[in-house]
Amino acid sequence: MPFVTLDSRGWLTGVTTFNFHPHLPHYALLTDDTKSVRVLSRQPIDMSRPHPFTEAGNSEFNNFLWMPPDANRAGDILLADSTIFTTLFGGVASLENFWRNLAMTPLTMVANV
Repeated sequence: MPFVTLDSRGWLTGVTTFNFHPHLPHYALLTDDTKSVRVLSRQPIDMSRPHPFTEAGNSEFNNFLWMPPDANRAGDILLADSTIFTTLFGGVASLENFWRNLAMTPLTMVANV
């Protein structure tokens, strides 16, 4: 489920479909600093399959992260497993929209974080 309100760059505009990704948990955050890394999407977990992550009370995991530029990082980093995009059930349009949004991001946005 994308967090459109946190996607201030608009990379997920028109992205309505992610593939259900079977692995656990890809991108656990190790910081509370919401400026250095932002969760753009989370995925529900199949609770019928036991795992220490779910046994700790988690019912979803982060599947799309954005690390904006800062004093130690010159550019944006988007982190997602490519398998969240699928060619089924409308996934092609979502993948095309994501890449179009990424390609059309003005370079001047780097200075506006």
